[in-house]
Amino acid sequence: MIRLITLILICMSFTSKSNAQQKIPLDTVHLEINAQTYILEKYKGKDAIYIQRGLAFLKDTKFLNGTIEFDVYLTNRQGFPGVRFRAVDRNNMESFYLRAHLSGKPDANQAAPVINGITPWQLYFGPSYSVAYEYNYNDWTHVKLVINGRRAQLFLDYSAVPQLSWNLIREPKEGEIAIGGGGVAPMHYANLTIDKSKSEIIDFNPVKRKPIDGLIPEWEVSDMFEETLLENIDGIKNLINSRSWGKKIRVEEGTAANIARQTVLRDGTKKNTVFAKITIDSDKDQLRLFDFGYSDRAVVILNNEPIYKGNNRWRSRDYRYLGTIGLFDAVYLHLKKGKNILLVAVSEDFGGWLITGKFKDNNGIRVN
Repeated sequence: MIRLITLILICMSFTSKSNAQQKIPLDTVHLEINAQTYILEKYKGKDAIYIQRGLAFLKDTKFLNGTIEFDVYLTNRQGFPGVRFRAVDRNNMESFYLRAHLSGKPDANQAAPVINGITPWQLYFGPSYSVAYEYNYNDWTHVKLVINGRRAQLFLDYSAVPQLSWNLIREPKEGEIAIGGGGVAPMHYANLTIDKSKSEIIDFNPVKRKPIDGLIPEWEVSDMFEETLLENIDGIKNLINSRSWGKKIRVEEGTAANIARQTVLRDGTKKNTVFAKITIDSDKDQLRLFDFGYSDRAVVILNNEPIYKGNNRWRSRDYRYLGTIGLFDAVYLHLKKGKNILLVAVSEDFGGWLITGKFKDNNGIRVN
């Protein structure tokens, strides 16, 4: 009798572990594949999926906490293979991907949320969200993520210690998992495994970013409109007056406010621009320098008059320019005594729909 009970307990333990750990067959029965091209094939001794510009979502699988592992065969061509997890819908999730062409660089990989269809790596950048790593282009690279609550860790090539620890941005909610990525170069994936029973976080020491002091903490944003409407200078006032308002965005990461928190960029129209607004009450007529940053493009308008136009898009200034957000631009504002309306028309392509700014001191002015 004792032997029978022992055998039952062993079987129950084995079954529990089997249910917790899933090795996902890479086929159309288990994956919903949305990609430009893909091939299911045997590659370098493994059953693999070769996927270009797209994602393969696991069918009938939800994930909150645990371990996600897979192998990817990297090339030195520009590509962004990785994993999406906790996808509450196809526009909102967490992500981690490799910049396969940037081996050994500080931004050789990237952890970032996906918020309303935008992955704002131009806000979530630096050692808090990436780590330098030398990739092997002649063998499979093993990627392991451990996720627990608001914390996540990366282990590459069976490392015993995490190469990267970071705080997840989105609220922890159960969602889908997908492998794949963007970029021109397709990649092979193999050995996708999910284990919901293994969520232990070890040596959690994320790098903390120093916040920028004195930033305007909140902006009001308008509804969307087409960027081309800004080209008609005589129509600027009517463009402003025809907008609807009421949505607020706040600074994140001590760096910038994320417009995508309130606005869905890809809504089936050509609209890609909003006004971000602050009100400045000035004690007198005066000239004040305003430091600011944006992504991707901006037109600054003070009291209905355009005074600045700029481009901070990825690769807009040289071939390695990232377009990350910071106080990299400035404009002199001719403030009148009383109420002044400062608008920044911010247009977005990809990488982060962002606005930030500050005055070096607020003597004689009040910002709302």
